[in-house]
Amino acid sequence: MGLGEELHIQEGITAIIGSGGKTTLLRALARGLDGRVVLTTSTHIRPFPGIPTVEHTPLPARVSCVATMENPLKLAAPRESFSALAEAARYVLVEADGSKELPLKAHASYEPVIPAGSTQTILVVGASGFGRPVRTTVHRPEIFCRLAGCSLDDIATPELVARAIRTEALADRLLVNQADTPELRHEAEQLAALVGLPAWIGSLSLPVQA
Repeated sequence: MGLGEELHIQEGITAIIGSGGKTTLLRALARGLDGRVVLTTSTHIRPFPGIPTVEHTPLPARVSCVATMENPLKLAAPRESFSALAEAARYVLVEADGSKELPLKAHASYEPVIPAGSTQTILVVGASGFGRPVRTTVHRPEIFCRLAGCSLDDIATPELVARAIRTEALADRLLVNQADTPELRHEAEQLAALVGLPAWIGSLSLPVQA
């Protein structure tokens, strides 16, 4: 079973939020899904090496990035509507927030930016953030502390991360990435059990695990 099937990716718009591997997930899904795929953002992303970037349809390849080019290293939300992109491609995968490349994050009041008509929202969590102080491993750590009831110097545990995720209640499905050691996989399984959402656990840098 491919990653797209495991995550129950449906035709139309899928929002990807969180931290610890959103961009990697978009690329992995694009490789495995059948038919035309659009990669895009409702906020900002970097260009995808090897994937053509255009500002409007028609799409130049089976997998294309459609976004507004602010500069060579920064892409913003497309000018075309997400519904129009969904008419041009079988799948539209939208990175819907930022994380400053940290493995864990909490969301400000204005994020994530979930496109209307999304079939589901997948929350990505980086297991490499477990066991480190909240202040160094979480994007928006002060918000995380309010959600989880902890201090900036507390260690990010599966229990605290799960508490923040449950309080936010933003996603339909959980993907715990970077679980590439037995210890991290055990902590990822603890997190998934505490969150209570359908979950995929593994490492996007390794072969897909069941």
